[in-house]
Amino acid sequence: MNLEVEKGISLHLGVLICYSLALIIFGLWVSKRVRSSKSFFVADRNLGTGLIFSTFLAANIGAGSIIAAAGLGYSNGISAWWWVGSAGIGSLFLATWIGPRIWRIASANGLYTAGDYLEHRYGSSVRATIAVLLWVLTLVILAAQLIAMSQILEWVVGAPRWVGAFIGGVVMTIYFSAGGLLTSAWVNVVQLVVLLLGFAIAVPLALSTAGGWEAVTAAAPTAEHLNFWTGSGSGIILVALIAPAFIISPGLLQKAYGAANERALRIGIATQGFVLLLFALAPPLLGMIARVYIPDLEQAEFAVPTVLTLGLPTFLGALGLAAVFSAEVSSADAILFMLSTSLSKDLYKRFIAPEATDRQVLRVARYAAIASGIMGIALAIVIPTVIDSLKVFYSILSVGLFVPIVFGLHTRQAGVPEALSAIGVGIAVLFAVRLSHLSDISTLLDPTLIGIIASAVAFYLVFLVRHTRTRKRNQ
Repeated sequence: MNLEVEKGISLHLGVLICYSLALIIFGLWVSKRVRSSKSFFVADRNLGTGLIFSTFLAANIGAGSIIAAAGLGYSNGISAWWWVGSAGIGSLFLATWIGPRIWRIASANGLYTAGDYLEHRYGSSVRATIAVLLWVLTLVILAAQLIAMSQILEWVVGAPRWVGAFIGGVVMTIYFSAGGLLTSAWVNVVQLVVLLLGFAIAVPLALSTAGGWEAVTAAAPTAEHLNFWTGSGSGIILVALIAPAFIISPGLLQKAYGAANERALRIGIATQGFVLLLFALAPPLLGMIARVYIPDLEQAEFAVPTVLTLGLPTFLGALGLAAVFSAEVSSADAILFMLSTSLSKDLYKRFIAPEATDRQVLRVARYAAIASGIMGIALAIVIPTVIDSLKVFYSILSVGLFVPIVFGLHTRQAGVPEALSAIGVGIAVLFAVRLSHLSDISTLLDPTLIGIIASAVAFYLVFLVRHTRTRKRNQ
């Protein structure tokens, strides 16, 4: 290894370590303001437009938005825009449709978690079902964020997977377990500044260094690589997979509970949705730029680190590394938020120790965050790729929660049978379609889309049967 390469590795590691320490110190300082579970869970319902914007955008730009989307860009081309673009579309629906409705309910009834809403609307059995299902799934998505961090360090400095997963996991676990949503919201501001600054500099410079758009198009393996609407593993069909998850994600809904008022919620979430639509072009472009340097990457998810090391000067590559690390950590703390609140509020407080004091719930939430962080690190070492775990998570999240949450906001007549039927049938159909590979016949037979449709049909049929019986009994 020559001296210049060694200096580059030292700089990358030095920047990453200093930045990680800065995040921890700032997070611990903010956490001094956390005195109750209300601060930990919903930031005292005092987040203004700016903090709602930053904490949502930081949560939504993570492993899927950068590493996985760039990998799709490398494999499929510009149609990978729809991975992050679909998240932006889902965010706009959340801002204008679901978000304000559920915020009013949460504020009026003192709700802290998505499980609180599900029990408020349907009952404890639905809350328990979703809490257990999501807890297992959310560990997988947390591992995906940590895998993305480890892949960056693996490529840039040659570190084994466990090193990157450990560093990222420790950073987000320390500052989040100390202060929950309140700490996360403020740390996300710092992460977002580094993220947007890094990408604003890195993407145009990397494109210029690679030889411009002409060189990128020349490196495209097929004409389909330049088709915006469709690709072999991406394209507009991704809206069905991803957009619903960004409308009803428990972590995002719980962040929405923290808004100071409806105006802050609407403007903050909608603005970050529009930013996501613009940002969506950056990861696919980085993936396509990587083809200029290495046309035959064995693993497409190494596209971003390829550009950071081969397409940028060392110092700017280090800034880009910090930007990607920011994205992964900020998205990971949103996942940790779901895990800790689900365990402490939806399971511990509701079913194990209903008499628990506020201080005890807060302590359990912190312990749950630490335990979840440790398990996430362990899973990151054994799960193969980011994109595999993300697709499974988004699919089950969308199919399991979309219909119960959305229908529940629009009718008071449906109850537990409708909700449990929608969850069970939707997930069963999802896996049946996935295992039968029907989507190979037509992209319209997407497993997530079919699963949501089946969930809605099951909800409606059970609703119809129950109310027909009720009318007959009343006659």
